[in-house]
Amino acid sequence: MTTAQNTSPLLLEIGTEELPAIPFLAELPNIKSKFQKILKANRLPCEFDFFYTPRRLVIIAQDFPQIQNTQVLEFFGPPLNIAYKDNTPTPAALGFFKKCGITEKEVITTTKEGKEILYCQKQAEQIPAIHLLEAMIQEFLESLNFGKTMRWGSLKDSFIRPISWILCLFNHQLVPLKLYGIESKAQTFVHRNISFEPLEVQNIPNYFDTLCNGGVILDQTKRKEKILEEIRQIESDRGIKVEMDTGLLEEIVSITEYPTALFGEFSEHFLELPAPCIITSMKVNQRYFATYKDSKLYHGFIVVSNSLAQNPKAIVEGNIKVLRARLEDALFFYHNDLKTGFQPERLKEVTFVEGLGSMWEKTERERKIIQVLSTLFQTQLSALEPNFGLLLEILDQAATLSKADLMSEMVYEFTELQGIMGYYYAKDLRYDDRIALAILEQYLPNSEESALPSNLISALIALAYKLDNLMGLFSIAKIPSGSRDPFALRRAANGVIKIVLHFNLPFDLKTILEKLAPLYKPFDLKLLENFILERLDSVLNFNASLLRAVLTTGERDLVQISQKLLALDSALKNQDKKLLSQTFKRLANITKEVCLDSPLSIKEEKLLAPEEIELYQAFNSCNLQGCDYATRLDSLLKLNPILDRFFDKVLVNTPDEDFKNNRKHLIARIYKAFLEIAEIKEISL
Repeated sequence: MTTAQNTSPLLLEIGTEELPAIPFLAELPNIKSKFQKILKANRLPCEFDFFYTPRRLVIIAQDFPQIQNTQVLEFFGPPLNIAYKDNTPTPAALGFFKKCGITEKEVITTTKEGKEILYCQKQAEQIPAIHLLEAMIQEFLESLNFGKTMRWGSLKDSFIRPISWILCLFNHQLVPLKLYGIESKAQTFVHRNISFEPLEVQNIPNYFDTLCNGGVILDQTKRKEKILEEIRQIESDRGIKVEMDTGLLEEIVSITEYPTALFGEFSEHFLELPAPCIITSMKVNQRYFATYKDSKLYHGFIVVSNSLAQNPKAIVEGNIKVLRARLEDALFFYHNDLKTGFQPERLKEVTFVEGLGSMWEKTERERKIIQVLSTLFQTQLSALEPNFGLLLEILDQAATLSKADLMSEMVYEFTELQGIMGYYYAKDLRYDDRIALAILEQYLPNSEESALPSNLISALIALAYKLDNLMGLFSIAKIPSGSRDPFALRRAANGVIKIVLHFNLPFDLKTILEKLAPLYKPFDLKLLENFILERLDSVLNFNASLLRAVLTTGERDLVQISQKLLALDSALKNQDKKLLSQTFKRLANITKEVCLDSPLSIKEEKLLAPEEIELYQAFNSCNLQGCDYATRLDSLLKLNPILDRFFDKVLVNTPDEDFKNNRKHLIARIYKAFLEIAEIKEISL
């Protein structure tokens, strides 16, 4: 139990050298929660704001507790028969007294789980917050995980970047701290364009004023708003549209203290380059936003400056000069790559994964996977192109060339463009458009929200890529464990499922894995089968027991699994859950000892009870042949009230063997009809 205490304002600023954007942004979502956890552990819970710029991490709490919240501590000791012997405290009792910091006279008893035990209740010590701040801040900074850290000077401690200053005011007074070799002072630093000297800080309002007057927008949301407003103004003035890359925007917000959006133009002749080359070069190397006019890439860009210089023209011209050099390099790479053309045999020089050979060997495996898949999906492929031999040639050529752009100068410079440059080179070199598109879409889907391949040819190339990753890495025991998945195999499995379901492909997982197994070192295929089946739960959002019920029947065709789940989920929604669950259990129990593969013959002359005759006739009239799963389930579920009457009125385990077997066979037929869709006893309603 805790109670609130009086509060005072707290200002903490950790000043650093420029923080690298990518690792900082990766940790950013965790920063507030980590400090909240430390506050809670120290019984100093409060609301606070967290701000950052590239040179500072700032926590501001207007109502920070002056002292720890009260807390009543309870201690439960041994039972009395163990605590005392001959009215003398035993070692167990003495240990309890010591633990609680009390004497024997102060101990009381209470009842717990029917036994009288030693008990102590006392109030925890309340320590003033000012005495806890240094240890809390140290713990907070050490908890931040930015990946790589660095040491400076003679310190053993490390941080993402050297800490330059620490400002900590509590109740408008300096809190003396010494962390990472730095002593806290009542001062801060403003934008370097204004001053390199420290400026005194008296309180939180004065701190905000000092930064504002010093060219620092502390609030990251206000920096973002300023950037977006200025971009909107440029769009309006220039008649252009800016491609808003949210990741790039967050990065720019994190590396600027006073952002200013500026517009620049590069030479139009660079538009000869494929648009992704220009966009990637601008984004990766320069952190520029691309611009568009009339739905086409425009030879303009937005640069966000962190400078307070009065002459933005000089800044723009400097950036144009740098960009020009980058684009000239890109144009040189592009022309060179077109001259040399595709050289897939050079993939022999690149290792895929140790134990799985080169990228050339990976490509060869993918070609063989496509041969297997093409045979299985011949009906679906023939609907695209009657000349099946031509389709096989297109698929084989697409697979052969799919990774060839890895050896291009452009992709060597910008690895983000793999597959994309292959598409443009295939187009420029006059390959079939279906081959070019398959190269472009081979990695899809590559994220949770990613698009899928746009056609079946691309889909097969993408399936081959993902299946080879899964089969290959499982064959050398590179299997994901816990949260670790360095080869993104969960994403690959999700991709296989999504593609198969989207294109409605007959994909019996067990059969296909067995057909592909000779391409790899022997391994337990069941492990991979289960791994992919486990991903169904994240792709298909259904009650887990429904999925278990379908899989228990041995169904391994991904499309059939999905269709059965849809039918089950829909059919069970409006049912009497309690009655249905009871019926399912009875069906399963009665048929436990019946061989479902036997003929399950029924002698009509042995059907005597009205309820069993009614059930027999109703089941025979069920619509079960040649129907979809939803229709079959609807027919079977309509038997539920009849089954309920049957179980209430008819004795199945009658002494007469003929009557007993007749009734069991009737129930077994119904159970078997359900079993063709799902193992109903696994369903939890």
